[in-house]
Amino acid sequence: MDRLSYVIGVDSSTQSTKAALVDAASGRVLAVGRAAHVVTGRDGARESDPELWWQALVDAVTRALEGVDPRAVTGIAVAAQQHGLVVLDGTGHALRPALLWNDTRSAPQAAALTAELGPQGWLERTGSVPVASMTAAKWRWLRENEPRAAEAAAAVRLPHDFLTERLSGVAATDPGDASGTCWYNTATGAYDPFLLELLELDGSLLPDVAPGGAACAGRLTAAAAKELGLPEGIPVAAGTGDNMAAAVGLGLGRQGLLGHPVVSLGTSGTVFAATGTRPATAALAGFAATDGAGTYLPLGCTLNCTLAVDKVAGLLGLDREDAVPGGEAVLLPYLDGERTPDLPRAAGLLTGLRHATTPQQLLGAAYEGAAFTLLRALDALPGAVPEAPLRLIGGGARGRAWQATVRRLSGRAVVVPRTTELVALGAAALAAGAAAGEDPVAVATAWGAGEGEEYPPLERDRAARDRIAAVLDTHLSLGAP
Repeated sequence: MDRLSYVIGVDSSTQSTKAALVDAASGRVLAVGRAAHVVTGRDGARESDPELWWQALVDAVTRALEGVDPRAVTGIAVAAQQHGLVVLDGTGHALRPALLWNDTRSAPQAAALTAELGPQGWLERTGSVPVASMTAAKWRWLRENEPRAAEAAAAVRLPHDFLTERLSGVAATDPGDASGTCWYNTATGAYDPFLLELLELDGSLLPDVAPGGAACAGRLTAAAAKELGLPEGIPVAAGTGDNMAAAVGLGLGRQGLLGHPVVSLGTSGTVFAATGTRPATAALAGFAATDGAGTYLPLGCTLNCTLAVDKVAGLLGLDREDAVPGGEAVLLPYLDGERTPDLPRAAGLLTGLRHATTPQQLLGAAYEGAAFTLLRALDALPGAVPEAPLRLIGGGARGRAWQATVRRLSGRAVVVPRTTELVALGAAALAAGAAAGEDPVAVATAWGAGEGEEYPPLERDRAARDRIAAVLDTHLSLGAP
């Protein structure tokens, strides 16, 4: 076993870190180490200490390596939650806890930025219109609310940048994660000087943009190697954001499946596809893919997905699989505000109750409301193949109620990939690409990571979709918060 060549892919998410030890030849996941994070905050605040991310990475990698000769590890890469704002002092340590993607305090700053340039101006430059989750809005919030921290910043990083720099000593990012900042221009493939000036952000504080996530950002430093128990000097890939890594893990891109859509069912929900079409619609985040080769990853993201539905199940005293179709009830489970549609101060909305409505139907209505929001964003994806099956990933993908709801509301077949740790596996493909000089999507495609069980389509429930759409559109037309 120890004669094999291994790579390590790290998934540093909102709640935890997972490190996958992967056979570089076959893509077989040999072990996964895990370590939890701490998220703090209330009233819209969501923060984490970046030092805890690093300690969790060390703990997760150490656990993944148990019983393995670490000398066989030939590369490592990090994929992490997008959009988080990390401000560092001159020693590389955080000046304050990181502002996370789901911190909604920056909603007023996002609205102000949008007004300053206009939605079309933002779309032409970044492919996205600022919302509370975007890093640019968080930087503006920091400048307005904690100006001393902003002025003291010696470096500004995204979560995966911070961890990659700890591994390699090199300040590097990639086109995919950089495209989620709203200060990277997806048309030019570089930071936008006009936007940096608008944001009062010195470009010298930012990491260099590598040509892609599989580019070798640097080599594992002696200090990091000692903490991790890995060989000093192995390649450290530039890495990427979690959504881009999941796309790589599924084999999405020019060297794999182009235009095949994905629905991710996690704490948040996302829909995306790797396409050759540069997106420019306010309904989506116009991300770049991590390969940096004119491939894009248009993405719709909702804040409320599995966690919100599980909360409704808990309130009703039901198991999450007890759901049945919602009947006349409509439940929009926007318990933490919402990103798509852009309703940062929204709360959950329930309507259409009857004497005959059952708790199981109310739970089904929560599933329907969450799934409908994602599927409406899916309809806006440019370059997506309409007849392709939906690949379901994330924690909810294996849930019977989630599968049935998505199939019924979409009328499409779904594929549930066999591999569960797709973000970590995508990061491992980036590490393998950096170590061998190969395209990471081609690597993941050869591994067969996106293959899985296919479920046939169900007849599309147009009545349910129309009912939910009418409630949501009325809510939006009345100037919902």
